[in-house]
Amino acid sequence: MPLVAQAFRSLQHEAKKLTARERIDLFLDAGSFVELDKFVTHRCADFGMAEKKIPGDGVVTGHGLVEGRQVFVFAQDFTVFGGSLSGAYAQKICKVMDLAARVGAPVVGLNDSGGARIQEGVESLAGYADIFLRNTLCSGVIPQISVVLGPCAGGAVYSPAITDFIVMVKDTSYMFITGPDVIKTVTHEEVSKEALGGAVAHNAKSGVAHFAAADEPSALRIVRELLSYLPSNNAEDPPLAPCDDDPARADDSLRTVVPGNPNKPYDICEIIRAVVDDRHFFQVQEHFAQNIVVGFARLNGRPVGIVANQPAVLAGCLDIGASVKAARFVRFCDCFNVPIVTFVDVPGFLPGTDQEWGGIIKHGAKLLYAYAEATVPKVTVITRKAYGGAYDVMASKHIRADVNFAYPTAEIAVMGPEGAVNIIFRNELASADDLGATRDRLVREYREKFANPYKAAELGYVDEVIFPEETRPKLIRALEMLKSKRQENLPRKHGNLPL
Repeated sequence: MPLVAQAFRSLQHEAKKLTARERIDLFLDAGSFVELDKFVTHRCADFGMAEKKIPGDGVVTGHGLVEGRQVFVFAQDFTVFGGSLSGAYAQKICKVMDLAARVGAPVVGLNDSGGARIQEGVESLAGYADIFLRNTLCSGVIPQISVVLGPCAGGAVYSPAITDFIVMVKDTSYMFITGPDVIKTVTHEEVSKEALGGAVAHNAKSGVAHFAAADEPSALRIVRELLSYLPSNNAEDPPLAPCDDDPARADDSLRTVVPGNPNKPYDICEIIRAVVDDRHFFQVQEHFAQNIVVGFARLNGRPVGIVANQPAVLAGCLDIGASVKAARFVRFCDCFNVPIVTFVDVPGFLPGTDQEWGGIIKHGAKLLYAYAEATVPKVTVITRKAYGGAYDVMASKHIRADVNFAYPTAEIAVMGPEGAVNIIFRNELASADDLGATRDRLVREYREKFANPYKAAELGYVDEVIFPEETRPKLIRALEMLKSKRQENLPRKHGNLPL
């Protein structure tokens, strides 16, 4: 290894980062990488660049295998011109993206770049736009995953933002439009790179990223597992996996997960893990909008996308963050033929001026739109509360869910019994001699008559009221029945999602 290259490699390692080729070797199946355009160099002759040409020009591109399946990959090389993008460098990335679209295989980008190569001016900007165009045209056709392993700033952030999933590494990767120095100059705010655009910030605050890994090997393992749930393209079904977990398994622990007190919180993930194969749930965006849970799992070896209200956070209310998080996940699953299983325990939309002024009407409509538009198999389980418009939004029968189950603990109504009684029996309460006793009686009567799943079942809005311990076999049978589902939307160029 030349001394200069060895020095740059050492600098990467000192920064707790791997080199581009080390990352590819760690990510792909051993010995499967086929490199393309190894000898491409930049075309810039200004600013002394003609004498600074390095084969490959700062990005390693090619294809290989992940668990025996074809994947295209590009890895930005921070040791060459700080990973900055030139016109030739962009053409290399565009070539692998075009090939991936042609053969129907995922693209994984390993990002570690200082941004556009200033010496090339508009040519580097044009290169970014060429990549953005392909990201957009490939969206919903092949899975696109971005792994941010270093800096990603300015226009460079828009390619990852268009892709389906973003994985970041704590303490060594960051994304932002303008850095701390510019922010300090313009707004006089002082903020570190990590606080502004680090893995924790984008996983917990902005929701831009989907996974936060402890280190680079962990980030690459996350991508390998993520790909195991996904088809190679939108014309294929997700890959089946061998399953030793009995599809007829009943789990008695589910009988006591949902508390008898309707106002007591519980962890919806307990239900999810008890139901899915080997209790393994691959959660997505775990740290953002925690009042809703999304992720992948398998049921009898078949990948499914799971969306679930989380009663342990904000009582499971839908708010802006939860609506956007779930809507994007539902649309992704629909793009790539992944069936959607929805667990519902939602008292409504989160009230407050921040939510209303922030556009909860529009953002909540995104989730409604996503579910209504989706044509993949959709199975819903109402575990407890399903109130008001939130009942409609959460994969109800009325927006084309295929099979809807409810536990005996389910409460399906316009609103909670207390609120309903205050409105319906306003006059009776006002004239009551014993207000407390009268309200308690009316609440109890309302709950018995309406806050249960049987009225909805009577109307056909719930297909079956099931015991909680039966959830796994019921879901597996429903999905087996639906595996040949065919449903198409009306012909159109595209819908107008309420962005």
